[in-house]
Amino acid sequence: MLNKYARGFFTALFTPLASWLIRHRVSPDAVTIIGTLGVMVGGLVFYPLGELFWGTIFIVLFVFSDVVDGIMARQQERKGKWGAFLDSTLDRFADGALFAGVGIWFFTGGENDAVGIAAVICLVLGMLVSYIRAKAESLGFDANVGLAERAERLVFLLTATGLVGLGVPEVVLLVVLVALCLASCVTIFQRMATVRRQAAAQVPDEDLHRDMGKDT
Repeated sequence: MLNKYARGFFTALFTPLASWLIRHRVSPDAVTIIGTLGVMVGGLVFYPLGELFWGTIFIVLFVFSDVVDGIMARQQERKGKWGAFLDSTLDRFADGALFAGVGIWFFTGGENDAVGIAAVICLVLGMLVSYIRAKAESLGFDANVGLAERAERLVFLLTATGLVGLGVPEVVLLVVLVALCLASCVTIFQRMATVRRQAAAQVPDEDLHRDMGKDT
């Protein structure tokens, strides 16, 4: 949802930076890798140490690399599949690091198991949301729908975590994480239903369940 409405704004905002990086011969792949490493450091170093606010600030400095590398690829007219594969794969590392970092802190120094459990559930459901879309696309379907896509999950997680780092009650983060869990469940249902409709329109019903059950 945020991707749809915010893409134009952030593209305009980061296009000058993308152009500058291209002039200095920085590749989109390098931006993708550096951005992911920065997010992972924030999630797996700052957060487990309890530095929720400064960790969030550090992460925000890198998280928009996902926008910048896309702009760079379009400006250079790169149409190969490697960049998309690398970007999608490293996104999973980044997302996992963020939710894992929050969970580690609240299971240890933060001493709030409820928040830790909610973070772990969000991690699992978020990976499932992404997997469903990837698997659907590998089978020729379109599953780019849903209430809680990656952008929504990151915005709400980072905002709530940063605010807790400034002294906002931890229950705010718990409520946000529970809401993300519920939204992810809705998104999973939406994507599966969308693929189910597309598959039903292509093959006989008796073949549908057999074909959809295959995996690699």
